[in-house]
Amino acid sequence: MQVEDKEINGFLIETFNQHGLEVGKTQGICPLCSSSRKPENKKAKCSSYDWERGIGTCHNCDKSFQLHTFKRKGKAEREYVVPQQTTVGQLDDKVVEWFKSRGISEQTLKNVKVSVGKEFMPQTGKTENTIQFNYLVGGQLTNIKYRDGRKNFKLYKGAEKVFYNIDSIVGHDTCVIVEGEMDVLAIHEAGYTPVISVPNGATLNTNNLDYLDNCIDYFEDKKKIIIAVDDDPPGLALQAELIRRLGAEVCYITTFDDCKDANEYLVKHGTKELMSRIDTAHPVPLENVTTFRDIEDEVTDFVRNGFKRGFQIGLHNFDNIFSTYTKQFITVTGVPSSGKSDFVDQMCVGYNREYGWKTAFASPENAPTYLHAHKLMRKVWGDMPNKGDIGGDKWNQVASHVNDNFFFIDMERYTLESVLRKGAELVKRKGIKCLVIDPYNKVRDTDCQTEDVNRYTMEYLTKIETFAKKYDVLVFIVAHPTKMYKGQDGKIEEPTMYNIKGGGEWYDASYHGLLVHRDYEAKTTKVKVLKVKFQNLGENGAEAHFTWEPRSGCFVPHEMPELDEKMPWD
Repeated sequence: MQVEDKEINGFLIETFNQHGLEVGKTQGICPLCSSSRKPENKKAKCSSYDWERGIGTCHNCDKSFQLHTFKRKGKAEREYVVPQQTTVGQLDDKVVEWFKSRGISEQTLKNVKVSVGKEFMPQTGKTENTIQFNYLVGGQLTNIKYRDGRKNFKLYKGAEKVFYNIDSIVGHDTCVIVEGEMDVLAIHEAGYTPVISVPNGATLNTNNLDYLDNCIDYFEDKKKIIIAVDDDPPGLALQAELIRRLGAEVCYITTFDDCKDANEYLVKHGTKELMSRIDTAHPVPLENVTTFRDIEDEVTDFVRNGFKRGFQIGLHNFDNIFSTYTKQFITVTGVPSSGKSDFVDQMCVGYNREYGWKTAFASPENAPTYLHAHKLMRKVWGDMPNKGDIGGDKWNQVASHVNDNFFFIDMERYTLESVLRKGAELVKRKGIKCLVIDPYNKVRDTDCQTEDVNRYTMEYLTKIETFAKKYDVLVFIVAHPTKMYKGQDGKIEEPTMYNIKGGGEWYDASYHGLLVHRDYEAKTTKVKVLKVKFQNLGENGAEAHFTWEPRSGCFVPHEMPELDEKMPWD
């Protein structure tokens, strides 16, 4: 990048560079703390600048800051269609009267740029009169939601997905998030203007909130985010994911009692009562403090149905002996070249296939990164792509899937602090549910200065556990044994968790432990359960055996003969 460039990723430097920092420099002062440091340290290069992403990170005050005003994700990665619309702000009397029956004034419609027009609706197969909710970003039309008289909806094809009315929250430290455009209008009518809506309602599947990825920067300065979605399973799933991604410490919740949503509440109770609902939103329950009412639903479910089934990877022989919950971590060990990393990849691909989970990898030894990406591509593809596949439909489909679901943390120097910080960012920006640290000894906890191995190990794993619980993530830790022993037959013995440096702490602190061990003579790989925290999730000592398919790089279940079964040589 040249310093004299007029633009960075399509943004003029003078509007992009919020703090007047040196464009193109990768290291420099921190705009947040440098002015308050001792005179000899005021010009110290304590920050890293990432101009492509527009993020700066200070290694002194441990804070992140924007290098720009609002750089929306996806612009550099994907070309979106810009809607062609000339009716913004245009209304007719019939539409105005209909909105009045829903408690919405004409002034509110004008304020949030609602218009009318004709549009082809695929649900009816013909052009219909439609209400048009215009999505503006920085005053520029970015998307359109169409609604016809039969309550059919559609978004503008190929346009960027963003929150509706997103411009309204700029410059405010508080905002409201609702589930539909009509709820935005209702709350605006009540007098609360920084209110936005998700573009496509709520569903039980919250793995791909691309509109949140595109707009995450808008929430970095928010001190209070009121979530006012529908009180039904899809709405509650959306609420939970927004809290997870935006942070429980800034999220508040409100409900509408006998009404489905904010607009129905407005019609039934009026603007004053609706505003009261927003004003009396209650914070997400305190961290580290749980009351019975906070978990009554979980208790009720347990009484009715018993233990919940753990998450599985879709390999029947392994699923029969092991499953897991999120908010936990798994320690995976085995001798070098036993297939530990490969099987962890398989598990992450399995969780993605079964549940749509996204994974971030901090894998210093899995380099270069393109080879790791190729491994994942093969597992997703189920085959080895060749030259003729490049650019084809299958290639593009799999490449897009890997790009959207698997992320590689690349650092010159890996530390536990930096990896967990990046993991937290990826939870918020991409919605990851798995984090892989492979291997742990290459991701050091530099904050822990003790020479006591056991104490270091416990502090390390405690930080992992805290991260997993806070962000509702499943963490994998790949740990090599310190020593390898050969048995009388000359074969390397299977290590246990006690063979890892600081072994006792590993066994005590880990929720689960897995051994990956390769039998080179039989050309099979064994995965053994060394520990499960809860017995309903697996069976200690149980084994699953696999053969490795070289083209796809996938582990295929290998059925072992029963002990009383006659062997071929008998």
